[in-house]
Amino acid sequence: MVDYNIEVLKNILVRSLTGIVCVLAISGSIYFHPYAFVSLFAVIAGLGLGEFHALAGYRKMRWLSVSGGMYLFVASFLYAGGYAGGYVFLPYILLLQLILVRALYLKIENPVGEWAMTLFAQLYCAGFLSLFNFIVFDPQTGDYSPYYALLIFVFAWLNDTSAYMTGTAFGRHRMIERISPQKSWEGFAGGFAVTLAVSILFAGLFSGLMEWYHWPVMAIIVVVFATWGDLVESLIKRNFGVKDSGKLLPGHGGILDRLDSIILTVPVIYVYIECFIRN
Repeated sequence: MVDYNIEVLKNILVRSLTGIVCVLAISGSIYFHPYAFVSLFAVIAGLGLGEFHALAGYRKMRWLSVSGGMYLFVASFLYAGGYAGGYVFLPYILLLQLILVRALYLKIENPVGEWAMTLFAQLYCAGFLSLFNFIVFDPQTGDYSPYYALLIFVFAWLNDTSAYMTGTAFGRHRMIERISPQKSWEGFAGGFAVTLAVSILFAGLFSGLMEWYHWPVMAIIVVVFATWGDLVESLIKRNFGVKDSGKLLPGHGGILDRLDSIILTVPVIYVYIECFIRN
């Protein structure tokens, strides 16, 4: 029992330290400078693609896919920031064609499966994250503004942490047990309540960023889609029969394990910002 408790405490410490490093690296890169932002997130997209191909077992397109995903993020950054026109996406379009053509010359048992997995990985690991660039750049002025992106991460981290703590203490009713046996409705309620409360507090403290009612709405969006994002990644891992997407982050698993709650959230927040805040 003593050894078990020590092991549990050790895991909590490792997980906490890794989480702190991730929070500082991500929030620092977003806030510090746009070049720091694009550098880190292009690498994150590439690492996520590498993890996905390793999980799927489709490795013959792996480096082509990783390069393409990283290029897509950088190209989106250049376009959203006004550094380049739409032509910047032309190499990526050609790369998608190359993915299809290359299979003609490889001995692949299931080429359609390879195509499907590779193109899905582009959308899931790079495409959704690339929309971050259209959040951090104002389409009217081209100015870099990190606050909406930071807000997504703050809300997602608040939700993840409070949901984990509440679920661990009070979780009884599972949300979708066949996909994620540990995720409970009690945890969801705890994450929702804490994130919503903090969003209302932020609305009073940072009223200059947007109208007060946008804060709780964005908090609700993040909580709902972060939860779905977590479940989607859990379904992916269950499909491939693994517990973690990788081993890069001690106590957390891989890049996709750490960003699963962000991946589905970014597109919806982008749509909300464009439709209701900027216009």
